[in-house]
Amino acid sequence: MQDQLTQIFVLLGIVFALLVWGRIRYDLVAFGALIIGATIGLVPTEDVFSGFGHAAVAIIALVLIVSRGLSSSGAVELIASRLINPDRPVQLHIAVIGALAAGLSAIVNNVAALALLMPLDVEAAKKAKRAAGQTLMPLSFATILGGMITLIGTPPNIVISEYRQTALGEPYGMFDFAPVGLAVAITGIAFVSLFGWRLLPSRTSVMDQKKDVGQGRYVAELRIGEQSLEEGMLVADLYPKANDADVNILGLIRRGKRIRGLARRVELQAGDFLVVEGDPKAIEAFMGQAGLDFAGSEKHEGGVVAPGLTLTEAIVPEGARIDGRTARSLNLLQRHAVTLLGVARGGRNFQDRVRLLPIRAGDVLLLLGPPDRVADAIDWLGVFPLEGRQTEVVQRSKAGLSIGVFLAAVGLAVLGLVPLSVALGGAVIAYVAFGLVSAREVYASVEWKVIVLLASLIPLAEAFDHFGGADLIAREIVSLSAGYPAWVSLVALMIVTMTLSDFLNNVATTLIAAPISMSIATATDTNPDTYLMTVAVAASCAFLTPIGHKNNTLILGPGGYRFGDYWRLGLPLEIIVICVAVPTILVVWPL
Repeated sequence: MQDQLTQIFVLLGIVFALLVWGRIRYDLVAFGALIIGATIGLVPTEDVFSGFGHAAVAIIALVLIVSRGLSSSGAVELIASRLINPDRPVQLHIAVIGALAAGLSAIVNNVAALALLMPLDVEAAKKAKRAAGQTLMPLSFATILGGMITLIGTPPNIVISEYRQTALGEPYGMFDFAPVGLAVAITGIAFVSLFGWRLLPSRTSVMDQKKDVGQGRYVAELRIGEQSLEEGMLVADLYPKANDADVNILGLIRRGKRIRGLARRVELQAGDFLVVEGDPKAIEAFMGQAGLDFAGSEKHEGGVVAPGLTLTEAIVPEGARIDGRTARSLNLLQRHAVTLLGVARGGRNFQDRVRLLPIRAGDVLLLLGPPDRVADAIDWLGVFPLEGRQTEVVQRSKAGLSIGVFLAAVGLAVLGLVPLSVALGGAVIAYVAFGLVSAREVYASVEWKVIVLLASLIPLAEAFDHFGGADLIAREIVSLSAGYPAWVSLVALMIVTMTLSDFLNNVATTLIAAPISMSIATATDTNPDTYLMTVAVAASCAFLTPIGHKNNTLILGPGGYRFGDYWRLGLPLEIIVICVAVPTILVVWPL
């Protein structure tokens, strides 16, 4: 047994070192360690792949798919557009968007919450003429704090819940984390919005310093459909929505001819085309908010609300198939069911119809369609896609439906009628059936690296516990805190777990710390829930480095941050979390 204990410590030590080093993908590190553990006898042969069937793995995958459905419906955008105002003072802006981020992270994956709100925060910073770095880190930290509130808000809560079921026979409920999570989230957001943001540098974003190719605005054509047309609607009636979306209306096309002169007072008719100018996200937002369609929408089942449509930007090199030709002459729409929605030509406007415009080398095309068809069309056209320049077409008309399905699933789980995994699985099926998520997006939404990491580490964590590793560390913590009040051991456990989480994936941290917490409870004959909740909170608190949590990594470039900037705000925030979480845990989950 002693030999195996030494081996598991050495193996996990190597995993820890490789994860901190970061040169090898963390899923490959974990899977390699699993295979080595099985080879040397630490993991029984029959249990090597047991982690892939673990309930926590299934729940995390399903939460990611449900998050995709909620974002694809525009439910978040609808709420955010009404709450975010760039004219507010920075403190109030951080408080509002932080509260929104925390609330959103409580019901969807916190990485998805940041991905949805980060562009809105950056845009608000541009309009307010302030550095995005002043607000992006508070936003990221707010999403991390908000994930602590519910069972599905963050992976550590899911892992802890499933560990409790294995150890004590019953998992945590959806809102068992809420009393402690709310106290920590409210206090943390109050700190970053009132004082914390002042600790951050007002540095220009790396992205702002670069002039990306094709960063100009596109001229595009949007079709007036029957559903979007109201009786007596004028072109001028669309200007308020165009202004909100930062889109310029350039003109109107009727029966193939552009209407000359002042078109504002012209009454719209079904089949008219509105000529607009804007960046891809602005055009997509205006198209959705005004209920407009696009040329060739009949080629996509469901039209503009078909699931899985994206806007992709691609630059035209010399000698491309489309160089000197038009989209219509190439039958692009008929051949590939892909629409040339817009063209950017060095900021210049043009009089030709988009599909009748002879394309030149150096033009940047805005192509709309399902990602796989767009990829085929890009290869066929001989153009080059711009890395990271895809915009999802949001199905705003289905926002209420997506929220209703999600609330029904959560309600069934909370009432105990079905397990959470089954409820979320039903929500995924409903999202696919209602066209909120395409079959391709079901698999694309899952972050498979995290799934492999979790499934690989579960058997290793069980081996770590089985061979006495957790008991050994627990005895050391109990020994060091002997003679002191009981809360000292909680603080020690929280500091150790927080430190691990700042350098390791929070799932890996939870899998290592959970058995340690249970061993401490057993050694001191106290309530295990007190220590399990301590691990749940601490494993989510990765505020000191950009590598501890994916959200911190996502803001590194857009915020213009450096590695050391995270300590400025993260260290006082972690101290505040300890000061708030430990007393709250002792009240809600007494020893």
